[in-house]
This record gives sequence, structure tokens and C-alpha cells, in this order.
Amino acid sequence: MKKKICIMLSFLLLFIMAGCGSEGAGNGAESTLPQTDGQIEQSSDDTQGGSETENQQSSEVVSEPEEEPDMETKTLVVYFSATGTTKLLAEYAAEILNADLYEIVPETLYTEEDLAYYTNGRADQEQNDSSARPAISGSVENMENYDTIILGYPIWHGQAPRIISTFLESYDFSGKTIVPFCTSHSSGIGSSADHLHALCSDSTEWKDGKRFEAGTTKEVIEEWLKGYL
Repeated sequence: MKKKICIMLSFLLLFIMAGCGSEGAGNGAESTLPQTDGQIEQSSDDTQGGSETENQQSSEVVSEPEEEPDMETKTLVVYFSATGTTKLLAEYAAEILNADLYEIVPETLYTEEDLAYYTNGRADQEQNDSSARPAISGSVENMENYDTIILGYPIWHGQAPRIISTFLESYDFSGKTIVPFCTSHSSGIGSSADHLHALCSDSTEWKDGKRFEAGTTKEVIEEWLKGYL
């Protein structure tokens, strides 16, 4: 009898344990239930929002600021100097303006005899002939890139050397600004600039020039240039 009771109790205990196991399995299944529509929609929004943020960050990294156009004008200092007086002042001007520098070099250099006044030497003959155009060795590269030309030359017999005429007739200065200056012992810039201006196009803006004597300081040149540039 006791044996039967024990067997029945064992079956009852197994039944109770099986019931508890089923309830626990049911509770664990809740964690695997599918999301509701609201949860799915919220999850989708979160995912899309994160994607947009990543795209914005990526765009910010890849994009580069647009370069502003370079509005600074380019200046070229041009000079002819047979004795070195005009050369020094032209170098001052180029340094002050941080400009490019170009020397007009004749194909045939002038000697002291060529430059001697009233000897019917080479310079005398050229200055007496308004059509004379001494040849220049070399040329300015990319003249079209320059907006302003500072033009320096000595005064020979009251005028610019004819090689300056050669230079001006070798390029198109339309729309450019030319600022002349001359060097001499006594003669002013006089009509030399007017004669040179006539060799350029009507659209060339020709500024009033100035005469400087030998030994002019860099400070004087700088003060003069402030009035133009």
C-alpha cells in the first residue's frame, strides 16, 4: 500500500514540475514576440535619422570651400637704363610694389661714344629721327597678365630714348594703366610722355609722369607711388 502511495506521489510531483516548466517557457517567449507597428515605425525613424546624420557628416568632410577669385591686379615695372641711374629707381619701385621687373635690353648695347651728346653719335642720330626703332633683345612673357605698367627711362635730348617707342609698339596695352617716370640731370619729363602715349591705344590709361634725379632715395619713390596705386 505504501508502495502505491509513493508511486502516486512521484507522478504528482512530476506533473507539478512539468506545469512550472511550461509557465517559465511561456514567460521567456515574450522576449521573442514580434514588435508592434508603432515600435517598428519608431525603429525605422531612428535608423533613417542616423543615416541622414551620417550623410551630413560625410558631406561636411568631403566638401571644400570655394576659392574666391583673385582680384589683385598684377604690376610690371619696365625700364631702360644705359648708365644704371634709371635701373636703381626701377628696382626700388618693384620692391615697394612687390611687382615683376623687366629690363629693356637693346640688341646692340650703347657705348660711351654712342651716348656722347652732340657728336652725331648713335644716340644723337636716333633722337633726331622720330621713326627710329632700335631692336630689343628678348620680350615680356604673358604681357596680357599685367594690368599696370610702371615705365622708367632716361631723357635724351628732351625725349624718351627711341627704344621705348619700340617697346610700346611691341605689345597691346588696351585697357592697361601706364605710369611713366624719367631720370635726368635737369630736363623734366616734358612732352616725352605725351609722345609715348600717342603710341598706345585710346583705351590705355596714361598717368602723369614724374622726373627724378640721380641719387633719389627709395622713400621718395615710395611716396610718389602712393599717389597712383
